[in-house]
Amino acid sequence: MPKPLLDRRIGFFKKNLETMDSEKRFEYLNRRLRGIAQYAYKHSLAIKNKMDTAGVKPSDIQTVKDLEKVPITQKTDLMELQKKTPPLGGFEGVPLHALRRIYISPGPLYEPGETEYDELGWAQGMFAAGFRPGDIAINTFSYHMVPFAMQMVDNSLFEIGCITIPTGVGNTEQQVNILKNLKVKAFCGTPSFLLNIAEKAEEMGLDLRKDLILRVGFVAAEMLSESLRSELEERFGMIIRQGYGTADIRCLGYECMERNGMHIPDDKIVEIVDPQTGKQLDPGKTGEIVATTFNKFYPLIRFGTGDLSILTETRCPCGRTSPRLLKILGRVDQATKVRGLFVHPGQVDEVASRYPQIAKYQVVVRREKHKDEMIFRIELKEEVAQIEKLKEKIEQSIRDMVKIRGDVRFVPKGTIPEEARKIEDQRTWE
Repeated sequence: MPKPLLDRRIGFFKKNLETMDSEKRFEYLNRRLRGIAQYAYKHSLAIKNKMDTAGVKPSDIQTVKDLEKVPITQKTDLMELQKKTPPLGGFEGVPLHALRRIYISPGPLYEPGETEYDELGWAQGMFAAGFRPGDIAINTFSYHMVPFAMQMVDNSLFEIGCITIPTGVGNTEQQVNILKNLKVKAFCGTPSFLLNIAEKAEEMGLDLRKDLILRVGFVAAEMLSESLRSELEERFGMIIRQGYGTADIRCLGYECMERNGMHIPDDKIVEIVDPQTGKQLDPGKTGEIVATTFNKFYPLIRFGTGDLSILTETRCPCGRTSPRLLKILGRVDQATKVRGLFVHPGQVDEVASRYPQIAKYQVVVRREKHKDEMIFRIELKEEVAQIEKLKEKIEQSIRDMVKIRGDVRFVPKGTIPEEARKIEDQRTWE
């Protein structure tokens, strides 16, 4: 490992929080939970309604175990409540005029952009990945509509003391030139886009280790296979670590240098629960990730991510004492993430509803050369004249409704089984 990378492997962003012993962490989380339960009940209409319906008072919530008394809110619940009580479904804990922005995530789902809330988790994750004050960092996450790039990554880079180049995704050749000319050391983006950058740079005749000086990368929004991580680290001579979170609840886990799971940040409570009962499961058991944030602007209490994982409380050699999510194992429902954005069954239905020629349909997600492919398999009711024109129209509807490109493939009648899942994820992650 090159010497400049050695100093990036040690240190903490908030040492007093990240190295708390288990008893202090228990007290710390319970104290903050009591505070947010009292605040949210008083200031968030949706939280008050949820607790009242369950017959729960804020005083009933004293410890993390007491969260089992509160119903879980799923993403679909958020979408329905936002339709009834726009724009945020009554979950906001401050007057709307106190918000700086409202973002739009696929669904659609509206997310608040705050002016004061300190996003600790992503900053902890980037520091654990080797980001340091003074680094020039390129942020290739999309700045368009969704909150991740600006509200979370950009703000967290500023908290660390990095200088951010807000490029967003695309314009790969220009991004390569930016990396070279501005001597960028840190990368934020999806692993597949970093692979695109590597391929473009070599196509331009550049040596990834000599002409570029990338040292660290923080990737998120899509799965990172170990083979792709190893390939990118070797080609660039850099460290790559990943984070995990949602637009609603923010960062829920980040890797350290030990690469043995994702540490839970200190501004969240994460439970692993039985998806059927909502009861908390012991470490080592597979269940749904359910999270509670201390964010007074948007105080989500027991938000169900729909993702499955396993929690461990074993000590990490890095010195951080928080529990860790060992791995994201899949989804509870049929929604899945493709190229960093969730695709929901309802979006698939909406695309198909625009075309009376369609008899049956299914989305298949595959992985080719470390890149996601989304295929819309379609059975038609009868033969169609100008089938290529129909294909182009449907693919345009996919871009409009789902916000990412999908490839339409017409298949013979009877190809799609009656019991087929609406979204079939065929990707494997070694």
